[in-house]
Amino acid sequence: MRLPTADAPSRSAGRDKPVPYGHNPIGTLMHEADRLQLAVAECHRLSSSLAIVGHGSKALLGPHKGEDTLSTQSLSGIIDYRPEELVVTAWAGTSLGELTEVLADKSQILPFDPPRFGGAGTLGGALASGLSGPSRPWRGSVRDAVLGVEIVNGRGQRLRFGGSVMKNVAGYDVSRLMVGARGTLGVILSASVRVLPMPTTETTLAVACDAGEAGRLVRDWARRPLPITATCYFANTLQLRVSGSAASVASARSALGLREPGDPYLWAAVRDHEHPFFADSAGTITRLSLPRGSRFEAEDALVEWGGCQAWLRGRSIDPPQGAFATTYTPGRQPSTRPLARAATAKVAARLKDAFDPGGIFNPGAEG
Repeated sequence: MRLPTADAPSRSAGRDKPVPYGHNPIGTLMHEADRLQLAVAECHRLSSSLAIVGHGSKALLGPHKGEDTLSTQSLSGIIDYRPEELVVTAWAGTSLGELTEVLADKSQILPFDPPRFGGAGTLGGALASGLSGPSRPWRGSVRDAVLGVEIVNGRGQRLRFGGSVMKNVAGYDVSRLMVGARGTLGVILSASVRVLPMPTTETTLAVACDAGEAGRLVRDWARRPLPITATCYFANTLQLRVSGSAASVASARSALGLREPGDPYLWAAVRDHEHPFFADSAGTITRLSLPRGSRFEAEDALVEWGGCQAWLRGRSIDPPQGAFATTYTPGRQPSTRPLARAATAKVAARLKDAFDPGGIFNPGAEG
């Protein structure tokens, strides 16, 4: 099937347009959003399937499948940025690098610090994957930051959910369903997300210990009012990041009693899987999602998120009580254990039928 090109007639006449930020060519991008909508409507009509991609940076999540590929890369730019309200709205194809630079100019950050595998990645891809960086337990997940989205559903209809304020509607927050759905519920066109002030001071500290001692330390720190924003244990070294005002960081260093400096570049390396642990993974890696306070003490693992996320390379295990494991193998869709409960699977099937009744989006990604 031939998808509509950028020269397809626009149907945005008379539609309210978002307030542009800077020199964003808003008319051109509204036209591009219409083109994507037309492409989905045509696929629905022909019962064809679509692989939705941004920069294609998340090969970890498995190959994109579909008779045609729909890219959001050209749908890029900041739509509306209100630093005083801690909210930014951008098109889905906006690169994470561009978005981060715009926020940094106002001393603000994305709280969920999404991975940028290969230095790439888009806002839409960050939402669709639902992946968060090292600060996730302290600053919140992608889902916590999403305020509203605009999508095209499987019928080719353009829908908007939520808004650009923290509390705008009563009832269920449909916009957050798109987070982690991997594009199986709709094509994300734009999103509004909450941002946070950039900390004025940040330092990384290290302590030599084994996995058992590392677990004991992070559990102890979790019970104390410390401005910790990341932890990582690997190869007999526990590192932690402390962020905040100069006074709060100095106070935390004193309370922790740690003097050994750590590696400040560690956090980006772990986030983007550029750490040596991932380079030596021999293809297959397993992510363990662990309940807070879990005692997971594998010496060959990389453990982050205050002990709530662990990575194993080249092998999989039966997850501990209350945890679940996802195994990633190049060229294959990830496998999650245990499988969803029957009630959860039933709800997920109903949602899929409501948003994409023809099953045209990223077939196989929901498996």
